[in-house]
Amino acid sequence: MKLYYSPGACSLADHIALIESGLPFETEKVDLKAKATESDKSYTDINPKGYVPALGLDDGGVLTENIAILSYIADRAGQLVPTGGMAKFRTLEALAYISSELHKGFKPFFTPDASDDDKAKAKDALGERFSLFEEVLAGQNFVLGNSFTIADSYLFVMLFWAKTKADVPVPARLTAFYDRLMARDSVRKALADEGIS
Repeated sequence: MKLYYSPGACSLADHIALIESGLPFETEKVDLKAKATESDKSYTDINPKGYVPALGLDDGGVLTENIAILSYIADRAGQLVPTGGMAKFRTLEALAYISSELHKGFKPFFTPDASDDDKAKAKDALGERFSLFEEVLAGQNFVLGNSFTIADSYLFVMLFWAKTKADVPVPARLTAFYDRLMARDSVRKALADEGIS
């Protein structure tokens, strides 16, 4: 497998999950402005959507979109998703919320012509949406209990953006969660591999 990523982008969630999984993989950096890979290939030939992540599969296919890639990694690894009852679906529920309510909420901070008013509204909305996870983390270390899952890797990236890109206030339990993940070997390695200090 090969993960196509841009440093600090949402593909960081997949990078962390791949390291956690123990599966063999390679990475290739993508210049999103030039739409070119580090090996000077046209990125839109690999992923016509033009954004990261994309996961090159061993059979030559390509998988895109965080929820799909994270789910694929967990399925291939046989871990990173809790088992039994509704656990798999609760994982998908968390991933969907992170993708639709948090991830998309950062758009004004990555749009050059976004107004200060747009950013202020986004900051307020993100603060409210993060509060759901503040409640979820009461009495547990991770989003779905006390074991690390693919939902944690995605939530970590949203918190990373909150702290480094948008200055969104992060509640206490989420700050403790972020600090726990920053101390994980997989997170430290993914950040280092992507050249993020």
